[in-house]
Amino acid sequence: MKTLLAEFVRGAGDVVFPPVCVHCRGLVEGSGYRHLCARCATQLAVVSPPCCTTCGHPFYGEVHGGRLCPHCEGLGPAFREGRTAVLLKGPARALVHELKYHRALHVLDDIEVILRGAPGLAEFARGAILVPVPLHPRKERERGYNQSRLIAERLARAAGASVQPLLRRTADTVSQTGFDRRTRRQNLKNAFALARRAVINSEHHYILVDDVFTTGSTLNSCARVLRRAGCLNLDVVTFGHG
Repeated sequence: MKTLLAEFVRGAGDVVFPPVCVHCRGLVEGSGYRHLCARCATQLAVVSPPCCTTCGHPFYGEVHGGRLCPHCEGLGPAFREGRTAVLLKGPARALVHELKYHRALHVLDDIEVILRGAPGLAEFARGAILVPVPLHPRKERERGYNQSRLIAERLARAAGASVQPLLRRTADTVSQTGFDRRTRRQNLKNAFALARRAVINSEHHYILVDDVFTTGSTLNSCARVLRRAGCLNLDVVTFGHG
């Protein structure tokens, strides 16, 4: 009953205030999304196999030899495999930007649709324990939430997984945007620690979840903490790559 009522209220609201595309600001109609128009929806670069087994970036054409993309050379991942749902450009970038910087929690509905539709992603995360990359407490207070945890919760719902915040951020580092991998690695040294009273079971499957895979430095810093704590079966999922 509550679901039907919520759908009715949402539908009525859309009539009075038609939803606007977060990318082009046009009206949203018949796209399968609530905040992306049909034209922008076709621009989503949803990732399909074959892809890099470390970061999830897709390979194009025939794949020969190793399954590591040039983007990941020199990373030395502390995790096993990585997957991503979409390339972070155009409409996908707009969704993440709205979520992170404009408190647009409503775009999580479309993010979940993309997570569900990315080939093999839900199966990859099925039954796993999802560990969101943490924000520093100051940053989380300013933003009001941790976007990586919200994305992890949507992935958990899509994949039949669970979410456990096993990590905490101990260093209030500056934004890593624009830094190369070496600088990011230096800035993130000792930036994360195991959450208080966190319990790791080496037999369980854990997946680190973040909004974006850029150089992999943040995810690697988190992965090292979990590995030292006994997390041996560890993978990574991000919403976007880029």
